[in-house]
Amino acid sequence: MAIALAIAGCSASGHPMTTLAPKSNLAQWIQNLFIEVTVWDAIILAIVVCAFILAVFVFSSRVGEAAPASAASSDLGLEIAWTLGPTLVLVMISVPTIRTIFRSQPALAPAGALEIKVVAHQWWWEFQYPDGAKTANELHIPADRPIRLLLESADIIHSFWVPQLGGKRDVVPGQINELTFVATVPGMYPGQCAEFCGLSHANMRFRVFVDLPDDFAKWDRAQLAGPAATPATDLLASNGAKIFANSPCTTCHMIRGISKGYIGPDLTHFGSRTTLAAGVLKNTPENVAKWIGNPQETKPGANMPALLLPGPKMNALVAYLEGLK
Repeated sequence: MAIALAIAGCSASGHPMTTLAPKSNLAQWIQNLFIEVTVWDAIILAIVVCAFILAVFVFSSRVGEAAPASAASSDLGLEIAWTLGPTLVLVMISVPTIRTIFRSQPALAPAGALEIKVVAHQWWWEFQYPDGAKTANELHIPADRPIRLLLESADIIHSFWVPQLGGKRDVVPGQINELTFVATVPGMYPGQCAEFCGLSHANMRFRVFVDLPDDFAKWDRAQLAGPAATPATDLLASNGAKIFANSPCTTCHMIRGISKGYIGPDLTHFGSRTTLAAGVLKNTPENVAKWIGNPQETKPGANMPALLLPGPKMNALVAYLEGLK
């Protein structure tokens, strides 16, 4: 049983979707609460098991024995004990629970917090930074700095969940929910929509990269820059840029200075991302071509139409997109 639980808590990529390895203050608070409640549950279980054993083997009558005389009146002390006992347990569970709720949902953003707007779409995530940087499905944040996520939905109810960073927040149309935490350990942490939201709900994934402050600043500056210039000597990518500019892609996707689409993810720095299709596929030329040619195969119900291009044109378009660092 223990082996099965351990296997279930880990993904094949080596990045566990687990709540038992906290990497933020919020996740640590939740784990502490979990441990505290579990301890009280274990104490109650031990009491119940002991009472059951005593009732069966000590205080029960045997065949041929006279049944114990029933008490004519109730035992006031015993009634007080079994009333106060459960009350005490509920208080011991309620107090840390309420404390954790208030700590995890501060009314005001902590001093120096980085506020990031998160917009959930069917079926991908958009991240907008206060300085104008924008990305999709990959959230970069600095370590050891308060992060305040402002969660919105562009369509239906979703739920933002990064198990190792703690806390699951529903993303509801027409209102802004908030999630505040401080990530303490640099690394990559997988996330997932945790509210059923349609045919490709399971394919609505994302990644959170917790960077060292200097690395985050470098990444942020790169995001604010325009798209990478296509080298004049790269004829394949140059042809791909022309194909993109004359394709239906420009209706939905933005590449700064090239197209103004706003329906789908911003592709200005597409080549620098590690995944595509909302974390379903690794960002490789083969997967980009597969995604463009038949999105429905990878993500059923996706609103992106298939772009049927002959091999040379597809190769050129992929080379251009992969060059957008």
